Amino acid sequence: MTIAFELAPALEAHEPPEARGVARDGVALMVSRQAAGEVSHHQFAELPELLLPGDLLVVNTSATLPSAVPVTSELTVHFSTAMPDGSWLVELRFGNGAGTVPCRGGAAGDQLLLPGGALLRLVGRYTGRLWRARLSTAVIPYLIRHGRPIRYSYVRQAWPIEAYQTVFATVPGSAEMPSAGRPFSPEIVTRLVSRGITIAPVTLHTGVSSLEDGEDPYPEPFDVPPATARLVRLARGHGGRVIAAGTTVVRALETAAIRGDGEVAAAAGWTGHVVTRQSGLQAVDGLLTGLHEPRSTHLLMLAALASEDMLARSYTEAADLGYHWHEFGDVHLLLP
Repeated sequence: MTIAFELAPALEAHEPPEARGVARDGVALMVSRQAAGEVSHHQFAELPELLLPGDLLVVNTSATLPSAVPVTSELTVHFSTAMPDGSWLVELRFGNGAGTVPCRGGAAGDQLLLPGGALLRLVGRYTGRLWRARLSTAVIPYLIRHGRPIRYSYVRQAWPIEAYQTVFATVPGSAEMPSAGRPFSPEIVTRLVSRGITIAPVTLHTGVSSLEDGEDPYPEPFDVPPATARLVRLARGHGGRVIAAGTTVVRALETAAIRGDGEVAAAAGWTGHVVTRQSGLQAVDGLLTGLHEPRSTHLLMLAALASEDMLARSYTEAADLGYHWHEFGDVHLLLP
């Protein structure tokens, strides 16, 4: 599925909202209601009043790693995903800092000397773009010491890793920020709970988001704890809505529902599930998410929650009103 519009540079968030004089919870929030056929526009700070007492908001506790490591002045490694055997999926990219592009070179057995004397050995290709690789030392401590946040050309300067963390971040593991959680502040969380909206955690470590046209998301590690599974069943059983804060949360909960034969049960491991209109939804009623590019695979997931007409209308209004795209941008709440 595609939405026919061109993403003008003026609509890209080039820096965190705080650098534009906007609080984290002051970004714009578009709300689309499928049943009513309505689109409305708010600030994120209004979220507690836009949800209902009894709703369950499920958030991702994954913390962002500084996953980009320079190899030379022209070559950078993006560490994406930890594999069960201790290897990592990595992407080689040409360019210095922002504006990098995938590097098609490399061969199995190649060794790259990284800062601090660590050696990265390419084991074999995982996809046309990603390598399975092994580092000569423990990866996460190494990244914390030598890495920097992944950024793309629309982010014009480097920002510290703190700019890429959400208020829920407790478990390091994501190559890129689970950005739907970024606008939340402690004050918003308090107001949500005070209104009778329950917040429950899952963890899904997201890999690099720079998927190419036609490239499906690859498997990612996730964990839906028993308590969260119980809260999902309780909410759905008593007429409450399950609202996912991010596409990562949808992927985790829907995987847990598949493994539970339609009912969300505790689940952990790896998920390669791609949520689409055809696959349907068994666990999630609504979604809080960023604004996605026209050819993004995330739009396939959004199509499971809203009609193509509703999505096209929402995105047209967002563009006309000057909403900001990408991880430092504005957000979209899709409700039944």
